[in-house]
Amino acid sequence: MLSAEKNRVLTRVGAGTPMGELLRRYWQPIGAVSEFDAEPIKPIRLMGEDLVLYRDLSGTFGLVDRRCRHRSADLAYGYVEKHGLRCLYHGWTYDESGRCIEQPFEQQFDPKGRLKARIRTTAYPVQAKAGLLWVYLGPQPAPLLPDWEPYSWENGFRQIVFADVPCNWLQCQENSIDPVHFEWAHSNWSIRQQGKTGPYSPAHRKLAFDEFDYGFVYKRVREDTDEEHPLWTTGRVCLWPNGFFLGGHFEWRVPVDDENMLSVMWSFIRVPNEAEPYVQERIPCWRSPIRDPQTGRWISSHVVNQDIIAWVGQGRIADRTRENLGASDRGVSMVRKQYFKDLEAIAAGRDPKGLIRDPGRNRRVELPTINRRFFREGLPRREYEQDPLWGKVLEDFRWHYGQPDEVRREFRRAMGLD
Repeated sequence: MLSAEKNRVLTRVGAGTPMGELLRRYWQPIGAVSEFDAEPIKPIRLMGEDLVLYRDLSGTFGLVDRRCRHRSADLAYGYVEKHGLRCLYHGWTYDESGRCIEQPFEQQFDPKGRLKARIRTTAYPVQAKAGLLWVYLGPQPAPLLPDWEPYSWENGFRQIVFADVPCNWLQCQENSIDPVHFEWAHSNWSIRQQGKTGPYSPAHRKLAFDEFDYGFVYKRVREDTDEEHPLWTTGRVCLWPNGFFLGGHFEWRVPVDDENMLSVMWSFIRVPNEAEPYVQERIPCWRSPIRDPQTGRWISSHVVNQDIIAWVGQGRIADRTRENLGASDRGVSMVRKQYFKDLEAIAAGRDPKGLIRDPGRNRRVELPTINRRFFREGLPRREYEQDPLWGKVLEDFRWHYGQPDEVRREFRRAMGLD
């Protein structure tokens, strides 16, 4: 159980708050490159800041304050130029560094550009990697954007899925170190939603939690497995500080503000050997609905949607003073302690956990990965279809509800199913 004060420390993410300053020291995914094929400007809210993400006509991405420094017009309704983003109101233009590079009317009376030289807006660096757009809001020098090994896997269909979740980021991230919830929130609840009362999923019998450079690993033994099973020998990754890695996909819990979160998934599904070589030129992205518009109830049919119901059910910000933690929550206690260690580290001027600054360490960085051989080498179609896990993936995108038809068609073509 946490005190009310410690709960406030871990959940508040605005500028100047302890956790806000910690999370700003990591690159955060906030968009997809393919989003900008149709519209070059996207308003976003990140850790309590209202910003505009854009791609100008030269292909450069920028992230700047949403309000123009002239008279606070909304730059989300501006338009991009060859270099920078222009305000619709009086034409002031900003580049990706936040410099005001044009003031059309004022320049007639101030040819030396003295006013222009004084004007800067808030701007943050943006990098594209693996089809995602990453931003860094922290102090310089920025750490390196991690080059995780799965980004370089070949012969796979990738997609990026967003979901807008109305609760604090931490109750979502604590899900990433909670193995027992799989038994109840996914396996058994899915059985009950099918109108069955059993048999239930094999129960968990043993858990372990280990720390490594880039987070924590949870391991488990169920009634139907033993300590030779990959769930125990390899485990799953709680990726520091706000991610989750399950082998075939990443999830990040990106704070929008104290009471809202952007869920970001990057998924890799290996094509059958018969469909190789497969090269994906464009990674599609889509937004997953989380509420049924007809009933108003949360959607519960898919894995992450089931997680979302557990998260939002704790309230906008979970009251951890009311908790009663048990043996299954050892991992939750471990990560909370690490957050406080990291807060102490940055207060002392040191780096928090998991940052990468050495370029020599940042090439195809491996994480504990169940089924690594499958992701690298694939399977013949017949074995793929008969596999108890991957065969199901061919039929449905099981993690998020609402995959668009055009993405599904593209997936089926990649898999050689059409």
